[in-house]
Amino acid sequence: MTEPILAEPFPCARFIKEIGRGPHGARALSSEDTFALYGAMLDGRVSDLELGAVLLAYRLKGETADELAAMLAAAQASMMPVRARGAVSIPSYNGARKQPNLVPLLALLLAREGVPTLVHGVTEDPGRVTSAEIFACLGIEAAASHDAIEAALAERRLAFAPVDVLAPKLARLLALRRVMGVRNSTHTLVKILQPFSPAGLRLVNYTHPAYRDSLAALFLGHPEVARGGALLARGTEGEAVADTRRQVQIDWLHDGLAQTLVTPERSSPDEAEPELPAARDAETTARWIESVLRGDAAVPPTLARQVKIIVDIARANEGTANP
Repeated sequence: MTEPILAEPFPCARFIKEIGRGPHGARALSSEDTFALYGAMLDGRVSDLELGAVLLAYRLKGETADELAAMLAAAQASMMPVRARGAVSIPSYNGARKQPNLVPLLALLLAREGVPTLVHGVTEDPGRVTSAEIFACLGIEAAASHDAIEAALAERRLAFAPVDVLAPKLARLLALRRVMGVRNSTHTLVKILQPFSPAGLRLVNYTHPAYRDSLAALFLGHPEVARGGALLARGTEGEAVADTRRQVQIDWLHDGLAQTLVTPERSSPDEAEPELPAARDAETTARWIESVLRGDAAVPPTLARQVKIIVDIARANEGTANP
């Protein structure tokens, strides 16, 4: 009987020595070292002790744009791209706590406009309502394989892919949050992942203003990361869907440029509040989404504006994408 080939251990002491000195003494790794380290983490070649040390070190230090670009390159190399042209990806890893989760509505509106739309994320998150749960209430099953993702995009212009299916190696690192109690670099990477070939448009969101600057630096300073372009905006409870309460700034990052497509606006006190689901649970949200799709309820204005911007860019990308 042939013995299984074990992955060669990847010693991390010299890397931890650089990144583990705290927020003021830590130094960034080179792009080559970052790629090698994160690739080894994805491949399961780093011991549990060293893996925890690396994740916490980056949690305290933060990643530079160069480090994020190298981590993303390793992440992309670990997964099989989805074949789709003129497609849009919407990361959904936060869910909703206080407001209804309208990511599924955004995706369905884009699909109705003929834009292949991939929503990828977690299937459950205690205390939050996930996009996966709402899709299930709408009768839209999660894709169970890579082929199923591509088939759903081709047939109905919409797919929900659990991260376990889209990028299983990333899913393993993402799941460590439940063990360690804090997020790690992978939570940022899944939100900027380029799942398509040829490259498609990504919706990228941030919660804290400081992250806007670091994400903009990443996309503007690394052409290989920016392929397909990204729409960058402040998220709604961490989700990349328009906030129905106010118009936030939307920037289009592409080809080394940053264009502000929409500037922030505050709602007028006299302006009517948009109609929203009566509760934020998955079933109520799904039934309300169906009413919007039937035309019985209006699309919130900020969401309608987001849809138009995405459709215009996706159609332009479809005409210029290379196989």
